[in-house]
Amino acid sequence: MFERLAATKIAEHLSWSPAVAILGPRQVGKTTLAQTFASDPQSAMYLDLDSASARARLTNPEAFFAANRHRLVVLDEIQNQPELLQELRGEIDQDRRPGRFLILGSASFKLLKQSQSLAGRLSLVDLSPLLASEAAPHFADLQTLWLRGGFPNSLLAPSDAASWDWRDAFIRHFLNTDLAQLGINVEPELMRRFWRMLAHQHGQLFNASSIAMSLGVASSTTTRYLDHLCNALVVRRLEPHHINIGKRLVKTPKVYVRDSGLLHSLLGIHEVNDLLGHPSTGASWEGLVIEQIAGHLPVGAQLSFYRTAAGAEMDVVVELGQKRMGFEVKFSSAPKVSKGFWQAKADLQLTHTHVVAPVQEGWPLQDDVSVIPVSEIPQRLAALSE
Repeated sequence: MFERLAATKIAEHLSWSPAVAILGPRQVGKTTLAQTFASDPQSAMYLDLDSASARARLTNPEAFFAANRHRLVVLDEIQNQPELLQELRGEIDQDRRPGRFLILGSASFKLLKQSQSLAGRLSLVDLSPLLASEAAPHFADLQTLWLRGGFPNSLLAPSDAASWDWRDAFIRHFLNTDLAQLGINVEPELMRRFWRMLAHQHGQLFNASSIAMSLGVASSTTTRYLDHLCNALVVRRLEPHHINIGKRLVKTPKVYVRDSGLLHSLLGIHEVNDLLGHPSTGASWEGLVIEQIAGHLPVGAQLSFYRTAAGAEMDVVVELGQKRMGFEVKFSSAPKVSKGFWQAKADLQLTHTHVVAPVQEGWPLQDDVSVIPVSEIPQRLAALSE
């Protein structure tokens, strides 16, 4: 199958943290990934808490955990037994060795709230839909990933029509079931309308008042709905970069549907020809690139965008310590940048700047500015840590 980038991160976290939680939306591959860490029954064990037999083994969790201190214990669907998190706290305090527990659940935000009792004992690893470096290392594969998105069942579907059907079912299940599991009490059809409106604002500044007017609700309600979808890890809120340069900066966040396949379902884009002729093509490509950048961020790096009232703009700013790297996203095989790009570069004093385009090979544009393909994003970001 695919070699998940998060597997390396999980292994690293298990090397120093007693417990690690995998966070990600439903059907993103959390269980498949977690099971790879429990393949050797001598050193690890996997328990699916959806199973009655697994729950029966934890009738006396204190004794069970104490008896299995020599193993990594993987607890799947732990939101079904949130009381176990308190037991984990006591067990970890008894034996704080790293690599003791790997936990995950289908309602990641709820899991995060439930696990507050494990503060200082639990580290978190995000699992996004498949990235280009994982699923589309060859340029020819990138178009399929872009159209269908990175959820494994969608990407690997036997046809574009089957992929569409899977994503349509995912959206319906998310709205009708997952939101309730997250403790979010919102009318599913109202949230569907809101999510579709967000899709039409994809890559733009979030306009709460215009959406609120269309939905017939208060602006504060649309902001709360946005919080819900961000917390459920299906929408990204990209905050503006703030720097004290004496200029009027845009302070409103941009919004993106995190998975391009879900975006295309919400926009009614069924196939590549629909995608390439759609008004949202450029915005969709921008969102895809931003997810690749977010998925390869060095530890401790911050992600934002930059825009001033005078028109200076950089699609993505990655900041790590005193270093800043800029990314401009263009859907063109011969990309050109504007005056606002050069102004933003000067304002931010960027270490390196890249223009990401749908090309197979990149080229230098000017001094420390290069046109690059999506495949080069990981190595460019790695340079920030050097």
